[in-house]
Amino acid sequence: MIKKYALVTGGSRGIGKAVALKLAAMGFHVIINYKSHVEEAQKTLDEIIVGGGEGQLMPFDVENENEVSEALNAWIEQHKDVYIEVLVNNAGIRKDNLLFWMTDDEWHHVVNTSLNGAFYVTRILVKYMLNKKSGRIINIVSVSGLTGMPGQSNYSAAKAGLIGLTKALALESAKKNVTVNAIAPGFIETDMTKDLDRDELKKRIPAGRFGKAEEVAELAGFLASDKASYITGQVISVSGGL
Repeated sequence: MIKKYALVTGGSRGIGKAVALKLAAMGFHVIINYKSHVEEAQKTLDEIIVGGGEGQLMPFDVENENEVSEALNAWIEQHKDVYIEVLVNNAGIRKDNLLFWMTDDEWHHVVNTSLNGAFYVTRILVKYMLNKKSGRIINIVSVSGLTGMPGQSNYSAAKAGLIGLTKALALESAKKNVTVNAIAPGFIETDMTKDLDRDELKKRIPAGRFGKAEEVAELAGFLASDKASYITGQVISVSGGL
């Protein structure tokens, strides 16, 4: 049986880790991308292997076009008979600040990671999906990209841009059986939200709680499956009604 391969950027922890574990449980050989959290990435890979799955680590900085190209093209050269069938663009960071205090670095670092990074990775891999007439691209965006959020003009702009990329690429790829969708999490219990005032924010969430990374991963698993072949260009919120 030919292995199916999936790549999860920012897959060492949080939502990325949960998605990697879900895809591995579905039978994918999961490529875990990370930038600096090597110990967490290795722990994720170890969990996959203990669970009977397969995977590997692939370090590169999604912001760096050369690193992305070198890592992915090296993998492609070594795996000429297969291709990465599922791509989950999950890598993202927050650097919150009010716009009139926001530095160039806070703006560019956030936008480059979430938006430009997704572009660099997707541009390389989508052509193989189109050639094989099969593929799934899942972009992890945010409710912040749909509604905006005070102090997150950089993050909201990056995620809104990724939503636009999702919708445009879905139109370009649909005839080749390549679907492109986005998942917009609300407040999820991860390292990215640990500095937030959870008790206060829970009052704004109709469900009255933060979500779990595994709840996002379940949707990602469905969108990566054959059962979701008629769903493309969509942005689906996992936000407890926020």
